[in-house]
Amino acid sequence: MSGHSKWHSIKHKKAATDAKRGKTFTRYIKEINIAARLGGGDPETNPRLRHAIDGAKSVNMPGDNIKKAILRGTGELDGVTYEAFTYEGYGPGGVAILVEVLTDNKNRSVAEVRHVFSKYNGNLGEKGCVGWMFTRKGLIIIPRGSIEEDELLELVLECGAEDLKVEDETYEVVTTVEEFDQVLDAIKGKNLEIESSEITMIPSSFIQLDGKQAEGMLRLFEKLEDLDDVQNVWANFDISEEEIEGYQNS
Repeated sequence: MSGHSKWHSIKHKKAATDAKRGKTFTRYIKEINIAARLGGGDPETNPRLRHAIDGAKSVNMPGDNIKKAILRGTGELDGVTYEAFTYEGYGPGGVAILVEVLTDNKNRSVAEVRHVFSKYNGNLGEKGCVGWMFTRKGLIIIPRGSIEEDELLELVLECGAEDLKVEDETYEVVTTVEEFDQVLDAIKGKNLEIESSEITMIPSSFIQLDGKQAEGMLRLFEKLEDLDDVQNVWANFDISEEEIEGYQNS
């Protein structure tokens, strides 16, 4: 399994815990808010908003919450205004880390991010220090049992996908941001099971970690994700399934 797929698996398994604390709802409300502010309140003409609404619906967010978040983003309702920032740094073993934040208080956010990096053996770096290693892409993950590889490959390449990666239990369909919706619609049109679909940041290479470095990286990754203002954490580590399961069960 590729580094990115394993990293994604960690986030996926954390979703249930985050939902219980209400953090998943908060993340989607922020994303809907800023998407509507930057691109308008119509999801038909605003892909970022459309993706945020789809994500909110996938975790059963009430429609009224979604509507209010849109209206606050467009300024039709009073409310908190969020700004987006990306912080860059390093984890154990020199792993590159990007931290995406949506916040109403930049000073608070950067202080919290810096504290976590320092406490868990990482280093917050200067803007641009690791961002060049990542490219924004669409990523669609499909369970392998839902379709044969050759059939899926033909389907997604015809729709403009860049790559299909075959893992132990899943397929990873990689697209450009521009072709993401078209490829996703084609997959949905075949009624295939979709484990997840998102616009993400994919690193150009991965750093293999094990032992104490792997444990330290997983802890840093988790603590950054736990911060209230953090929307996403991306990193280029590659850690074995056994190491990940051992950490999650500890």
